[in-house]
Amino acid sequence: MANKRVLVKFSGEALAGEAGHGIDTKILKYIAQEIKSLVDAGIEVGIVIGGGNIIRGVTAAHDGIIKRTSGDYMGMLATVINGVAMQEACEHAGLQVRMQTAIKMEQIAEPYINRRAVRHLEKGRVVIFAAGTGNPFFTTDTAATLRAVEIGAEVIIKATKVDGVYDKDPEKFSDAVKLSELTYEQALKDDIKVMDDTSIALAKDNKLPIIVCDMSKKGNLLDILNGNRENCSIVQ
Repeated sequence: MANKRVLVKFSGEALAGEAGHGIDTKILKYIAQEIKSLVDAGIEVGIVIGGGNIIRGVTAAHDGIIKRTSGDYMGMLATVINGVAMQEACEHAGLQVRMQTAIKMEQIAEPYINRRAVRHLEKGRVVIFAAGTGNPFFTTDTAATLRAVEIGAEVIIKATKVDGVYDKDPEKFSDAVKLSELTYEQALKDDIKVMDDTSIALAKDNKLPIIVCDMSKKGNLLDILNGNRENCSIVQ
């Protein structure tokens, strides 16, 4: 096993399923089983989930009624809702889970404390990091990269609906070309939307590889961490 500790980033929209909003418990169950396969293989797993299935800060603030800062805090709370759901699904699958939030809410989760998070991981517990970075104007992509660096993850996996990075949207363009490998500089220069620019720059500064893969392919996460890079793209 090449990677001992990883952070997996899921989008909030991934939890919504075909409905496009809310939480689909079938998808929760599926993701929990995929995470369990990693833990059973001896991998320490951290998770960050977006909140786009409930609300996005930018969207909430688009017409000026809600300030961007308030919209972003609303988005952070949405990630906590998703985190609670994921915690329940993982515990139902037999995993030990702890959720830590960047905004204090002790009745729901532990506050984010780096040393405590690392101890949880060392004990085989899955750690869910919610509420983003705790600051407005930062995405959950950036929060995922930040937490990955802080906990010493060897790689960050962005689990999406496509099997990697393309030079243009494969759902809109039939001639889109998959990029199996690319550099941080290429992703930034060509504005290839692997993650947002802040998160890519942070990954670059800390030499943290970013793997983009299709979360709907069963067993894909474990295959990738076992060295099979056919169904993914890697930025490093």
